[in-house]
Amino acid sequence: MGIPVEVPGLDTIIPELADARLVVIESGADGAKSFFVRKLALAALRQEHPVTFVISRDREELQQLLVTEGKLDPWGEPKLEIFERDALDNLGEFGANGGLLAVDSFSFLTLELPGPSFAALVRRLRALCHEKRTTIVLATDRGMFEAQSEAVAMHLADGVIQFHSKEGPEGIVRYLRIPKWMDGKFIDRNIYYEFDGKRLAIDLRRRVL
Repeated sequence: MGIPVEVPGLDTIIPELADARLVVIESGADGAKSFFVRKLALAALRQEHPVTFVISRDREELQQLLVTEGKLDPWGEPKLEIFERDALDNLGEFGANGGLLAVDSFSFLTLELPGPSFAALVRRLRALCHEKRTTIVLATDRGMFEAQSEAVAMHLADGVIQFHSKEGPEGIVRYLRIPKWMDGKFIDRNIYYEFDGKRLAIDLRRRVL
């Protein structure tokens, strides 16, 4: 059973993250990316999957957000673990329980890895997906990867979701793109969204040029 995408509108395009897949979620400074990853984590917990979060900062704040937003028992089941790290060269220690492994700021945590080491890490993550039936979500920051590392991440991922924003006549226009999805699916369109810090709203009727 996959992890449902509990964002109205978006769930008609990608209803779920299938088990044992690797997904990259990319954005600039917009906080919608981290909000979306938290939504996936809460959906996984409601499906009684264990969830492991690896982040670069604010561990206590993230735990409080998840407990509050999901109305969770922080000491109950299913198991929620959050680890704070400054850098990563191996993620195998985190995904052994299966379920969902979410890495926020993945591009920052792997900033010092040279290209071949980065590629080896992502390939190990793909192997972890299949061996432990772990679904892995890597949240990355646009412009932080070297071009080679970005190409590796996009190539080896099973799915890619990109949050974008640009200046329009009436202010900031936000839209997401899904350049790659499971089984070779390609969704070639800009999907308008709004985000106010507490709610992510998708509008499939609005066209973004």
